[in-house]
Amino acid sequence: MAILALQPFSAFPFSRLHPSSVRPMAAGLVAVKPTAPSSTLITSPLKKVLVPIGLGTEEMEAAILIDILRRAGARVTLASVEPQMEVKASWGVTLVADALISACELEVFDLVVLPGGMPGSARLRDCQVLEKIVRKHAEEKRLYGAICAAPAIALQAWGLLKKKKVTGHPAFLDKLPTFWRVKSNVQVSGEVTTSRGPGTAVEFALSLVEQIFGQDLAQEIGGTLVSCGDDFHQRSEEYNSVEWSSSHTPRALVPIANGSAEMETIVVVDILRRAHVDVVVASVERSKQIVACRGTKIIADKLIGDAAESNYDLIILPGGCNRGERLHKSRVLKKLLQEQDSAGKVYGEICSSTVVVLEKQGLFKQDRMVSEQQSMTGNFTGQVAKGAGVVIDGNLITGSGPGNAINFSLVIVGKLFGHARARSVAEGIVSEYSECQVNST
Repeated sequence: MAILALQPFSAFPFSRLHPSSVRPMAAGLVAVKPTAPSSTLITSPLKKVLVPIGLGTEEMEAAILIDILRRAGARVTLASVEPQMEVKASWGVTLVADALISACELEVFDLVVLPGGMPGSARLRDCQVLEKIVRKHAEEKRLYGAICAAPAIALQAWGLLKKKKVTGHPAFLDKLPTFWRVKSNVQVSGEVTTSRGPGTAVEFALSLVEQIFGQDLAQEIGGTLVSCGDDFHQRSEEYNSVEWSSSHTPRALVPIANGSAEMETIVVVDILRRAHVDVVVASVERSKQIVACRGTKIIADKLIGDAAESNYDLIILPGGCNRGERLHKSRVLKKLLQEQDSAGKVYGEICSSTVVVLEKQGLFKQDRMVSEQQSMTGNFTGQVAKGAGVVIDGNLITGSGPGNAINFSLVIVGKLFGHARARSVAEGIVSEYSECQVNST
């Protein structure tokens, strides 16, 4: 009997906010309307945030910042410091900026926050327009921040960390002032906030939300993410254990569509590529460029028709604002999933794709139904693993939500390559890896 990990239904009203549901209101407020049925309405002051990116920016950090800040209602501008809008990030994901940095020079932002990565952090450091923006920002005592390599490589080089307690990625800590550097996951020192790496990016982003919108909204969003900050969502369990490892380099397919969740998509791709999985990101749309759930534009590696010419050891479906409806409409993807299941190969999802894609395509046969999702689909009748954020059931893996995407991805690495590599990847992103608890029932 397949046992699945689910995002609690109570989280959906806030975790499905789309940029198009943010609309201006009087007195500088924005109303953020949940796309799932709900009578709840969040109101927050309109805030403008600048997130600059360059060649080699850490895509996981950028995606998490954009996702969480936009959930809060911030008007986030993703700005390229390169001559072009398309930017290839550190692990091969191509992002399309909202603007060139030159177009942002005269704008006033409430927050400027730099993602890390190399050589991305150096590209940000060497951008004179960005340096001018951040310097002026600091002089006017407005909020700014950086994560991973960016505090040491960019902010330190610009002289913006004087007499500030700061943190950063362990590999770059020695480049920070000896008497002011700390090892905390997130460090707030006056107007500047710094953090350590991809594994601390959710905590970092929520700290920024708290500073510009208040504690209540930060806690609300943290809860809706199915945040990985407690033991409940760190636990992973395995049932009906089968071998996933192979003698060749594993090949993974990550299908995406308009409305796919950028955080889940990019975290999975980033971590699997770090572990040396050959990952293909394939668009089921007519174009390789898609617009994700929070408005992030991502360019896939291939169209799904071209990707279907290859075989894959695993297929992982990200969630999204439309609960996988766009993925479900792809006949090519449906065929790939059915062939994957028939061959006993690995497939799975994180968040809501199971509800529409896997269930409607007949990949939950009776005992592969989920009782707690009946309020969403009215069909699930199977079992749910209580108290686990990630569940493996034979060749099927499910995850509970975007805040659990790192743990979900590390569990896949552990199954493919063993615990040592999963721990090594976790250490590199400043996160933790917990081995799956294997159940005999």
